[in-house]
Amino acid sequence: MEWSSYHRLEDIHGYMDYLAETFPDVCSVVSIGNSVEGRPLKVIRISNGKANAPALWIDGGIHAREWISPAAVTYIINHLVENSEDLEADYYILPVANPDGYEYTFTRDRLWRKNRKRSVGSQCTGVDLNRNFGYRWGGLGTSKDPCREIYAGSGPFSEPETNAIRYFFEASAANFKAYLTFHSYGQYILYPWGYDKRVPPDYADLEMVGKQMATAIKKAGGANSVYTVGNSATTLYAASGGSDDWAKAILKIKYAYTIELRDTGKYGFVLPARYITPTAKEALAAVMVVTEACKSL
Repeated sequence: MEWSSYHRLEDIHGYMDYLAETFPDVCSVVSIGNSVEGRPLKVIRISNGKANAPALWIDGGIHAREWISPAAVTYIINHLVENSEDLEADYYILPVANPDGYEYTFTRDRLWRKNRKRSVGSQCTGVDLNRNFGYRWGGLGTSKDPCREIYAGSGPFSEPETNAIRYFFEASAANFKAYLTFHSYGQYILYPWGYDKRVPPDYADLEMVGKQMATAIKKAGGANSVYTVGNSATTLYAASGGSDDWAKAILKIKYAYTIELRDTGKYGFVLPARYITPTAKEALAAVMVVTEACKSL
């Protein structure tokens, strides 16, 4: 794996399998379910086996066209494995949460966002997986129209991709303290709630760690690496049924963030490949800050 170009799903999954075979003491790969079209949802666990270590969930690619997200997440995987002797947490990482949509952006429509579910009784395809989680589903910032980009699906967890994530957490005994989902673009660090312009009781902690992330990102990336920290609905826009709200409200995971990677709009979703490594370094800096915060819980 290298980070000078954007990789197809087969390359990403092959890389994960390679790591599990090469570093079996540190890595293991499991498919937590399959997409609408039958592609596996592969999660890599990276751990050096320390007892009672805090666990972090990291995902990317829930929106198909946001290519920088899986690229940055695979970079994070590479760093964690190469520095496994220093690990102070366990990481469960799903680089491509929407594999069908991701592949579709390579073969048919570069700006496709949703999954590839055919809607019953409609000519339109796809559900916005980040409106399909089961907390405040169907509220502000969602649509009941299958033709809309923000179509929330026929019900909470109606999609196999989101349902697989739900079942994974229900079955897991890991000590989850953080839930990080990487998106693009806009350079934001967002915390709940997304469903309304409200904040959770511990929002001051989320704001503080968010600002620490923003500082670390700027240090890693330089003058243009300015990330705005805030509540999702106020800072960006309302979006009900998001994974971070669900992780915070239902799973009771302390540090739940949506991180919108580069850029601020010059290239948008079609960020040139030369920006992969600098953006990925920013994402890694954010993960390291959250890891530190988790250790103190």
